[in-house]
Amino acid sequence: MTPTSYRLFLAVSGFSALAATHARAGQVVPGEEHCVIQVATDDVLHIRAKPNARASIHAKKRHNACGIMVTGTCKRSWCPVEDGHVTGWVNSHFIGMVSPALYCVAGVAPGDSLNLRAYPSARSRVLTRLGRHQCSIAFLPYAVGDWQKIRADGWEGWANRRYLSGQ
Repeated sequence: MTPTSYRLFLAVSGFSALAATHARAGQVVPGEEHCVIQVATDDVLHIRAKPNARASIHAKKRHNACGIMVTGTCKRSWCPVEDGHVTGWVNSHFIGMVSPALYCVAGVAPGDSLNLRAYPSARSRVLTRLGRHQCSIAFLPYAVGDWQKIRADGWEGWANRRYLSGQ
């Protein structure tokens, strides 16, 4: 490999790794649950009175919060939403849909289970263990490297994506 191609390889690899640490680009679907994405950990998403960045704020949703239902068709980049308490509008750039619960644990050895972890790391605290054939797992719109944030049996946490497959 030439020095130039090696530098290009390193640049592309570094960019890919950086991009993988962010939430996936959000798909917005009316009638489905969504989560806050693309918002810094110390920031919030505003639910606004009208589809306008200057409209009054009805509520604030923290980084990575879920439970936001898109209630109708988006207008330009603004979507009508409700969170169980208030209704309003959010910019579609900052929400991503929760997948239907169509995923299962796969590839786990007999007698073993899949650890659901607090953070995307094999060293993170185990929240619960998922059975080797457990299904009805929903993907939340967050991924870091090989780790996928999921919801299963009322738990939300991180699992290694290689042990999850579609039904």
